[in-house]
Amino acid sequence: MAARKKSASGRRYGKAASKSVKRAMHKRKTGTLKSGSGRKVTSRKQAIAIGLSEAREAGAKVPRKRSSTRKTTSSRKKSASR
Repeated sequence: MAARKKSASGRRYGKAASKSVKRAMHKRKTGTLKSGSGRKVTSRKQAIAIGLSEAREAGAKVPRKRSSTRKTTSSRKKSASR
């Protein structure tokens, strides 16, 4: 298993980020959390994503989003080399 690189402080997410996620999870439990389109959120993963997104906007310590371009670039290389 490859060793992960740790940040200097040891925490990947800040306390403000965990507060934001906690609030989003609580809203999901009560059924009042809404997505960007206005639909009710029932998914746990989506609630976490919304909490982290709000924390990012507020300037909390949250790692940036992973880009989804990794999959598409490898398929482009294969087709280009043929």
